[in-house]
Order: sequence, then C-alpha cells, then structure tokens
Amino acid sequence: METDILVIGGGPAGMVSAITARRYYPDKKIKLIRNVLNGCVPCGIPYMFYSLKDPTENKMGIAPLENNKIDVFVDEAISINRTQKTVTTVTGKSYGYKKLILALGSKPMVPPIPGIDKAGVYPVYKDMDFLLPSVQEVKKSKKVIVIGGGFIGVEFADEISKINGKEVVLIETLDRILANSFDKEFSQMAHEKLTARGVKVIVKQSVKEIIGKDRVEKVRLSSGEEIEADSIILGTGAVPTTKIAVDAGLAIGMGKGIWVDEYMRTTDPDIFAVGDCAGKRDFYTRKDTAVMLASTATAEARVAGANLYKLQVIRENKGTIAIYSTYVDGLIMGSAGLTEVTAKKENFDIVTGSSQTIDKHPGTLPGAHTINVKLIFSRKAGILLGGQVTGGPCCGELINIIGMAIQQRVSYTELETLQMATHPFVTAAPTMYPIVMAALDASKKI
Repeated sequence: METDILVIGGGPAGMVSAITARRYYPDKKIKLIRNVLNGCVPCGIPYMFYSLKDPTENKMGIAPLENNKIDVFVDEAISINRTQKTVTTVTGKSYGYKKLILALGSKPMVPPIPGIDKAGVYPVYKDMDFLLPSVQEVKKSKKVIVIGGGFIGVEFADEISKINGKEVVLIETLDRILANSFDKEFSQMAHEKLTARGVKVIVKQSVKEIIGKDRVEKVRLSSGEEIEADSIILGTGAVPTTKIAVDAGLAIGMGKGIWVDEYMRTTDPDIFAVGDCAGKRDFYTRKDTAVMLASTATAEARVAGANLYKLQVIRENKGTIAIYSTYVDGLIMGSAGLTEVTAKKENFDIVTGSSQTIDKHPGTLPGAHTINVKLIFSRKAGILLGGQVTGGPCCGELINIIGMAIQQRVSYTELETLQMATHPFVTAAPTMYPIVMAALDASKKI
C-alpha cells in the first residue's frame, strides 16, 4: 500500500501529527498504523479505578482521524526499509511512504526485581484490553502496593485509596515523592495529602524481592521489612520504544530516545519522530532529558505535522519545559521548568520568589482555596527559569501561564506588571495576584 504520509503510532502524538499534516497538506494521502485495537487516554489511566464509573470511558477513539480522512490500520510495524521507503508489519503487509512519522510511544519500565513476573504485578500498558482485567483484579484486592513515587505512582495511590476497604502502600526509592518535579516543600504537601487519605508512604526504600508462589503475596524492602500485598502496580516510569528505528540505522540520543533536530527530523530527512519515542532536550540546559508527557508529545506532533515537506512554518521545537499538573485528593499541583534543586545542581545563579493567597476575593466566598506559588529566576538577567503551584482548580491554568512565561523568557519585571482578568468567584484579588506577588518577592532579592 502506497501513501504520501505514514504515521506509526495511534497515541496522542500520532493522532495530532496526522491531523496537523492533514491541515497543512490537504491533498496528501495519510495513513496511520496503531498496534492496539482499543487505545486509551494515557493521562486518564489512574482514574479508571474509581473516578470513572465505567473504565471503558477512558477509551481513545479514532473519530478525529476518520473525520480528517486519515486511513487507520490496526497492525504492528516491525521494520523500516529506508532505501525503498517502506514499512513492513507483523502481518506481512508493506506500506510505502514519502514521509514517515514515528510516534512509537514508550513501554513501562519493569525493574529487575526477583519475582516481578508473578501474577498480580501490573505494569501500566496503554492498551485498554490489557488494562481492563488489571483494573478488575486490583479492585478485588485488599492490599495494594504502588512502586514509584513520581506523579504516575502518586496518582495511582491516591485514586485506589478512594475505594473502600483498600490498604495502599506507596514505595519510593528517593528521600521524597515527586522529587523530580517539585521542591521539598511542595512534595511535602502531596505526602501529607496521601497520608491523610490513609496511604502509607515509604521513602528511601526499594523493593528487593516480590515473594509468593505463583502470585504475589508480599514484598521485601531494602530494610528487610516485608509487606503483604495482593496486587502491585508499577509506577516506575517508561522507556522510549525505539527498536525499529535503531534497526533502520537512525541515531539515538544520549537520553535513549530517537535523535531529532529542532523540527523533529531524524537523521533521515524523510523520517520524523515525535512523542515518547523521540529524544528530548531541556529548554534551558539543552541536555537530554527523559521527560515523557502528552502535552510535550502533542507540541512536537504539531511541529512535525506542519513541516513535513518544507519548513513553511517557523515553529521549531525549542526544548521541553517539562510542564505538567497533577491532582492529589483535591490538591492541584503544577510544575514547569527548573526546580530550585535542579537549577542549583546545574549551577544557575538564582533567586526565588514565593506567595500565598486565596483564589477568590474576598477569601470568605464559598469554595475558596489557598494558592502557593514559587518562581525561580536567574539572579542577574531576572529571567524566569521555573515555577511551581499548588491549590484549587485554577492552578491548572496558573501553571500554563508560568509555562508560557518560561517559553517567552519573561523577566520578573514583566511579571510584576502582568495584566490579568480577575473576578471574585474565579481568581485571586488583583491586588494579591499570586504570580505577581511571587515575582515581587523575588525582585526584593535581585
């Protein structure tokens, strides 16, 4: 089968790149190959256990692709012939292409723990047909262990703890949860929220063995302590899926993702890579980073889809600012750019600014939440390097404002004079707007 544009991968990056390509190249034939029949919304996976009444509501359909006249095939690509410009699949079919987009995604990182292959241990695959039985088994379990204290592990622990009768334990190797995305004071807020929900949070410990006959019965920690378990969820991160790219001779970056330039082109000018499988570089340090977020993936997909045939839109990938938000028992947490710890580790000369206020004015209005904002600036240039927020629902958009400010290299002086829309029921007071107040706090130190 011949086509102009072939996309391999049906997750957010694959879908958005195909739809973007259709917008910019309306006359081209576009085909997409996905290796699962029933995909799912990756960010919604933790919420299949409780918040969604029916786990199948997290299904990712293909209607947007069909509406854009993109042909979809359920198959698995196993090799690329760059000379003939063909892709071969596991079913023996061959797809010819002029431009190829690799949106291969990632696969769960399964640590080499003895016993990890026992029944009752669940990696997080983005496949509805795999997830549904896992969800049902975990719901039947009384004692659930989540390994990994990053945002995925935290979300699983929080969500499962809402099911009556569950004993949930979260185990993290580092000295605190969410350590890669938040500074200590923000990690502590999430820790306290989980503990209040009844989750037992164990830090500075690793799982050394999973014990049981055919099915998990308990785990042994590095301290020697043993904890009983009926089910284990692996929130240990993911690794880029790159095998067919490597086999085809495409270069891999230091971060183990497929090497790409600013326009998501690989070392083959007719092959692009986007999403989790593509290499990432930090926005400020330009070092390879292992950030894997749907928001980053879709931004990359729009860059690739717009520039397949020629760089008609100057929309280069400027690097990832690692922006994301999470939800822990009603507490919204957002992070973008460098944390204070990371900035100091990279030897940036920084100042920080913090603020605490209420997200309504007056603060006595019903449903008010306390907002905490922390901003990190370069000391001499005054440029925003990163930010963190916690509070109510408005924090989901506050972190997006901070993310845009990082992308545009906004200074503290510009944030001090930020013009914003306010309303008593939906924002903090204009006199105490949290981003402005944090910038003012930092300016005192510059």
